[in-house]
This record gives sequence, structure tokens and C-alpha cells, in this order.
Amino acid sequence: MSLVLENVSKKFGNKIAVKNLSLTLDKPGVYGLLGTNGAGKTTTIRMLLGILKKDEGSITWNNKEVERKAVNFGYLPEERGVYPKTVIRRQLLYFAILKGMKKKAAEKAIIHWAKILKVSEYLDMPAEKLSKGNQQKIQFMSAIIHDPQLIVLDEPFSGLDPVNTEIIKNVIIDLVKKGKYIIMSAHQMVTIEEFCSDILILNKGKTVLQGNLKEIKNTYKANRVEIDVNQDIKKIIKELNLEIEIEKNNQYKIKIDDEKKAYKLLERVVKENIAVTKFEIEKPTLNDIFIEKVGE
Repeated sequence: MSLVLENVSKKFGNKIAVKNLSLTLDKPGVYGLLGTNGAGKTTTIRMLLGILKKDEGSITWNNKEVERKAVNFGYLPEERGVYPKTVIRRQLLYFAILKGMKKKAAEKAIIHWAKILKVSEYLDMPAEKLSKGNQQKIQFMSAIIHDPQLIVLDEPFSGLDPVNTEIIKNVIIDLVKKGKYIIMSAHQMVTIEEFCSDILILNKGKTVLQGNLKEIKNTYKANRVEIDVNQDIKKIIKELNLEIEIEKNNQYKIKIDDEKKAYKLLERVVKENIAVTKFEIEKPTLNDIFIEKVGE
């Protein structure tokens, strides 16, 4: 199975929303689709779901052109939308049947996923009685209830507390283990780094960076050193003309432009007989790379 976008473009009047975008998902996993607001992410998602027609290029799933009537992907949109006055169980049943499920299979799936997502107690309530976080879990359930092979998640963790975030994360991990193809769009770069092996960054409709995240990061020099010690070392850091980025309880994250400076710091600290519990030289984060590529 594979999803392939080749030279896909879309205009709205004279405005170019997406230009010559190409990407390939040819193995199960999570693919990161990134960009600032208005970069073209949502337009791209709507085209690959068949919601919007592309102007140029091709979009295929299993070597077949993607068409709205034939698409049975899972989709969690950024704009949340449950029917506030309708009982949750009825909503989920309706969406599942729309996706081609038989009623008995849908009812069984609702019970199964409600238990996993910890929303069983809300199934017979109208959606307006639920918190925003639980409404979001219901909408997430509607995106995966029909067991789709390809799932698009647009800001899946937005507004969730840490407990519910962990629940959704565990479900996504299990979906990948089951061989699902997932496209994730999110503004939380830490989340993208946690899940995605490959990424694509859009800026004003154009691809500015694409590829394997580990390989991309390996092209960058180290830019930070993290060191945890048992006493204050600000004096040493100042003497070495280094800049502290974060300091907390004698834990320091320090900016560097050369790894040699990190080792020089370690040498000085050890020479002063200061105990070191952690010393780690770090590559730029995805957040650093993202800002570099689209920050202007």
C-alpha cells in the first residue's frame, strides 16, 4: 500500500495555496506535515482526502487516483465538530455506517473504542454535556472506528490534558503497530519528533524541507550542551563566554557553536572537582529547524 502525491498544486483565484508538492508514504508509520498558519497544510489534506479538487498533479492510493466517492480514510480535522444536542452513541453509529460499517459491527466497535479511550460513561449523553477534551476523543474515535488504512490527524493533541494526551498517544502507537499509515499535522514540534520518522515542511505553499528527520538533523552541527551538576557553575560558563539558555536547580542548557567549547566546559568543571550527573551535546531540535526554515 502507498499514498503518492506528485507535483500537486492548488490555487484560489490568484493565490497559490500549494505548489508542486510531492510526497510518498510507502510503509506504515507517522508522517509529519508541518507549516505555519496559512502554509497550505489544510489545503493539502483536503486534496488528498478528495474534499478539494487539485489543479495540477496526481494523488493516488494503492495506484488508484483518489476520488471523494471512493475515499474511506480516517480524518480528524483541526476544526472540531460534534453535534452538541445528539447522543454520542447515535453520532458514532451514524458516522460508522456512513463509512460502510454494518450496524452490529459498528455497535461492537463503539463499545471497544469507548473503553480504550475511557469515554464509556458518556455514550448515552448529548455531546454538549462533555468537556472539550472528551468531545475531542469522541471525534478521534469517529476517525478510526471503521478501521481505515490511512488516517489523517490535524492537531490531534490540541486542548488535551496530559492524561488524555497519553491515551491518544498510546492509540496512535498501536495503530502504527497494526500497519496503519498516518499523516499528522501539529504545531507541537516535540510531538512530531516523538512520532514521525519523515517530515515535510511547507511555507507559503512550497516545500522548504522534506525527508527523514534523523538524516535532516545529522546535517546540522551541535548547538547546545546540557549539563547537570551539584553546584552553581555560572562563573565558569561566563568565563568561557557561553550563553545560558535554561537554568534550573544546577541544570544548565547552554548554547554552543562548536563542540570543542562543550568539552572545554566539561574539562573546567571536572578540574574544579564538581560532580557531573549529566553531560549531553545536542543537535538542533525540530523546533529550531522549523524556525530557521519558515521564521522569516
